[in-house]
Order: sequence, then C-alpha cells, then structure tokens
Amino acid sequence: MAKSIPIVSIIGRPNVGKSTLFNRFIGRRDAIVDSTAGVTRDRKYGNVSWSGHEFILVDTGGYDAKSDEPILSSVRKQALAAVDESELVLFVVDSETGITAGDEEIAKVILRQSKKVILVVNKVDDKTREPDIYDFMKLGLGEPFPISAESGRRTGDLLEEAVKHFNTSPANSIEEDEGIKIAIVGVPNVGKSSLVNRLLNKEQQIVTDIPGTTRDSADSKLSYKGKIYTLIDTAGIRRKAKIKDAVEFYSTVRARRAMDRADVIVAMLDSMRGMDKQDVHIIVEALDRRKCLVVAVNKWDLIKKTNRTHKEWSEELKDRLPLLENYPIEFISALDGQRIHKILDLVSKIQKESQKNIKTKTLNDWLTQTVAHTSPPSYNNRFVKITFVNQAKAVPPTFVFFTNYPKGIKENYKRFLEHNLRAAFGFHGVPITLLFKAKN
Repeated sequence: MAKSIPIVSIIGRPNVGKSTLFNRFIGRRDAIVDSTAGVTRDRKYGNVSWSGHEFILVDTGGYDAKSDEPILSSVRKQALAAVDESELVLFVVDSETGITAGDEEIAKVILRQSKKVILVVNKVDDKTREPDIYDFMKLGLGEPFPISAESGRRTGDLLEEAVKHFNTSPANSIEEDEGIKIAIVGVPNVGKSSLVNRLLNKEQQIVTDIPGTTRDSADSKLSYKGKIYTLIDTAGIRRKAKIKDAVEFYSTVRARRAMDRADVIVAMLDSMRGMDKQDVHIIVEALDRRKCLVVAVNKWDLIKKTNRTHKEWSEELKDRLPLLENYPIEFISALDGQRIHKILDLVSKIQKESQKNIKTKTLNDWLTQTVAHTSPPSYNNRFVKITFVNQAKAVPPTFVFFTNYPKGIKENYKRFLEHNLRAAFGFHGVPITLLFKAKN
C-alpha cells in the first residue's frame, strides 16, 4: 500500500527563526516573520518537494516553557502535538544565545517520545561560527546541523538530510496497486465514517453524533463489481478560525494529505445544513488539487421530498457554486444505504473519463468548427487566431492550444472553450486544464 506523505514539524523557542526557515522551504513568504518573540501563534503548513520526496511542513508557535500566558500555554500544547504527530521534528535553536532552559525543556519532550529529530542550529552565517555549535550536543539529540535560514546557507543540505529520515520511497517508486483511491471529505459530523461503514458493511470506524470522532485518515479496501477501491475516511475539515486544539489541527492536515493521495474525492454535504462557506471551501480545495470529484448529499432520508426536490437541490447547489455544473451530485443516506453504491459507480466512471486521450485530428476538427462558430475576441485591435490543439497528457486531462496571442485569450473565452470541449468529449466529474502557447 502507498505510504502517506510524511509530516515534518518545526519547533523551538520563540524568535529562533522557525518561520524564516518555513518560508524558505515552501518557497514563499507565508508565515509572518518578525523580531518580536511569539509572533507565530497559529500553525501554518505547506507542501515541500525535494529529491523526489514530498512532505508536509508545519510551522508551530514558539515554545515558552515558563510563560503563564494562556495563549502561550496553547502554543506549548501545539508544539507537544507537533512532536507526537510528526514523522520528523526539526528542532531549531539559536547559535547566538546558546542553550537555554527552554531548549532543554523541548529536548526532554523529544527524548521522551523517541521521535526522529534533526537538531538545527540557526544563525550560523559562515564556517567560522560552526565550532560553537557543538555545545548543543549537551541536549542529547545528536550532532547539530548548522544553517542560516535568513541567507539560505546549508538549507538545501538540511532538506537532503531530512528526506533520509522518511520511511518512504521517492515519488516515482513502484507501489502496490490500491485500485481507485477515494478520499471522503467534509465538515465534521457529515457522515463520512457512516458511509465507509455502510460500503464495507461493517463497523470499521467509530461513529457517534459527536463531531470530530475521526481524528486521522484511515484506509479500507473494498471490492465492488470486480474492481478494487481504497476508501480513505478523513477527519472533518473545519475553517481555520474554528480549529481550536492542536490534535484537531493535525487531523485537518492529514485530511488534506489524504486528498493529495486520492484519485477521486467524494465531498459530502449534510442535507439538513445545506451547503455553507466551509463546504464550498472544501470543494474548491479539491478542485484546486486537480482531483476528480463527486458531491454526495447525505441524510437524504430526513428530507421531505416531492418529484422536483432532486432537481431543485441540484440547481441550488450549482447556483451557489457554478463549478459544480461539471461534476456529479448524488443524494444518499449513509445510515440506511440509500444509493450509496451509486457513488462507487460514479467513481469508476469518472476514473475512466479521466484517462481518456482524444486523438489530435479529432481535437482539431472540433477546434475548427468551434472557432468558426465563435472566434476569439480581438486583442489590442488585432485578430486572435487559435491554429492547433493537442492533448498533452491525461490525469488530469491537459490540452494545449497554440495561438498568435496567448495573452489575448481571456477567461470568458477559456470558459467557452472548456464548455464546448466537455460537450463534445465528456470528462464529467474530471478537472481539465487548458494551456495557451504562442505558435512557432
């Protein structure tokens, strides 16, 4: 079975350079960086790819062992959860201050949990300062690794060292076939575990009416109509502002990691709640990851229905989020099993759709007819011509259009082309990418 993407957490005292290191690794200025101790009070995470390996990097708040401030007490809990949840911990210390009581406290936490750790000594700007780092060996966490997060000195070497600690192979390694991987996502208490249990016909996951029962992603294999599926049940994804504790935060990180692993994402809605902003956020996040998508409206048995209810619900959801026009919506009851196997039928069909390759001649015949009917608007008073199209790859399907003015293809015309492409060739439930390049 494929291994999950590892989680790596950066911990340390306030103001040792954790956020600067985080920003350098993820390649953008995401975490707030300030010289005031304790600025990072929330956890931030991002995806990092290095040497064929991928991992999720988490930036935690500064660990202050002595402070009685409630918010810093919460930060301590976050740091403790970081150690517990991560495959690898980057423990950052400050070469300029030397070992402090706070460093010793953090070291004790790491040693108690027997976690893989790299002791990172920051603010070592040149080789002349490296001899001083060996005093940190007193912490009992192995040989210190000197870097400068600010200048980037040896941060690439640190990444090389980090990926050596993962129990994973590079991304292009051969893995056991898991069939079609389905991540079941949604807000807490929407019925994700109930759906998994009903599909498996057993109590695989703990199910209660208390939101947040599922804390981590869990995989289950299922055979249906001669095909293998891997069901990935995930913790409920809350809005960032409502993530109250560290354990829940890491559950959310792992849920998003499960989305990255999946071939198809089933986004569950609660018919008693409708679709709110967080549901929209989850669906958009799935599509931003270029994942195939099915929307499952659960608890349909609790809704009073007429012969128009299905249609009215579908139209309302599409009005709220027009992107759903291209993705199937199914109404189910995980509790009594109503139409739940329709989800697997849709997943199988969508997976097949995602792998379609359209012949170049067929595509260009379609392009000629489409452009003849509605040509692109002019750009800077010049005619815009699209002369050729081909499918560059599948999964997700990617189409490259060659034109004399790539910048002249505006969003409304891109939507027009996508709509007509889907009308001609399908791809329902599948995200497609349209690229525009200058012709040679």
